[in-house]
Amino acid sequence: MRTFLVPVLLSAAIQISTYSFFFFRSSRSDTGNFLTVAFVMTFAIGITATILTAFRHRESPIISAIVINTIVFSFAVSFLSAARIQVSYLGLVLSYPVAMAIMAAANARFHRQLGGKVAILNFDQADIVQALFPGAVLIRDPDATLDEIDYVLIDPDEHHSMYWSPLLTKCYLGNVEILPWTRFSEIQHRRVDVGSFEISNVAYTPGQFAYARLKRFVDVAAVVVTLPITLPLGALVALYIFAVDRGPVLFVQHRRGFAGRPFRMYKFRTMYRGQEGGATSDKDKRIMPGCAFIRRVRLDELPQLYNILVGDMSLIGPRPESIELAQWYEREIPEYVHRLLVLPGVTGWAQVNSGYTSNPDEARIKLAYDLYYIKNISIDLDMITIFKTVRTVLLGTGAR
Repeated sequence: MRTFLVPVLLSAAIQISTYSFFFFRSSRSDTGNFLTVAFVMTFAIGITATILTAFRHRESPIISAIVINTIVFSFAVSFLSAARIQVSYLGLVLSYPVAMAIMAAANARFHRQLGGKVAILNFDQADIVQALFPGAVLIRDPDATLDEIDYVLIDPDEHHSMYWSPLLTKCYLGNVEILPWTRFSEIQHRRVDVGSFEISNVAYTPGQFAYARLKRFVDVAAVVVTLPITLPLGALVALYIFAVDRGPVLFVQHRRGFAGRPFRMYKFRTMYRGQEGGATSDKDKRIMPGCAFIRRVRLDELPQLYNILVGDMSLIGPRPESIELAQWYEREIPEYVHRLLVLPGVTGWAQVNSGYTSNPDEARIKLAYDLYYIKNISIDLDMITIFKTVRTVLLGTGAR
């Protein structure tokens, strides 16, 4: 509940302020009704937070928060109506979305937050794992006490044994949460451990299957709805590139798509003719004047909306690599082939967290985020990725 204290107070303050604007602008003097509504709505937000604490580590924290907040809000409005409290329904309706957004963001943060004292059971790689979690205690004895321990991290292959059974039983009886250290790392860092990742780790829930089927419709709808904005922007970029360097305004390259199938990916050409391709460096002299800004705010990616329409790409997914670069990475990192399990994306979880890569070491870090996305695909994760993409574009980070 401490995690939700500030969001609850902030939601209540904004909701009451919004409601008061509509309530008092009609020159109403029934302050008692206003105070009753303020108390009921604050109480409703507190109830929402209390319910959300029971859904820790569950999938879809944003959608869960929206649904629960909507149900509690509806009950609160019904109570006020049943009690014949004169309210401003317009004020209630317009004050609700802000409170809902704050609680959804708070629940997403709560979902991935693991507070408390952590212990790691001893095994061959315990020292390496301990370095990942500063402050974690190493337990070497199965008879050790668990005073003030909130989480015990295990390696499933090593610790599901008779030797450690007494300690694991003590955890269950003492309400100490047991987690594989890889899962704990996923929740904290929002990426997988590539070395221990197996394809069997991808086990979708019914909700994930349903969203995977809906995702194609969402992609097409998003492209169609935004055409009044993206088409004029694309036309301006194309005219500018043609004015600067003539020639073709599009850069076309074969990339590896879903299941390894090659496809033609389109971008606006931002380099001088004949100098496209290859790794890009900071202040690359091949980039035409003004096109560094186009790359920084990702306007060069606009033609990929066509790739989405024809089904080669999705709005969100692992960024497709050129065929030669993908083959190189797959030789260096065998797990790299798992990126082909979903449609590649215009933006993705790896792009908003790790940025540009140019070597296998950086590609492994990026892969950790891509595999996390593939394993945890959901509308929640896509919403967070979109939000981070907008922030990245506004700040102009990650592009070369």
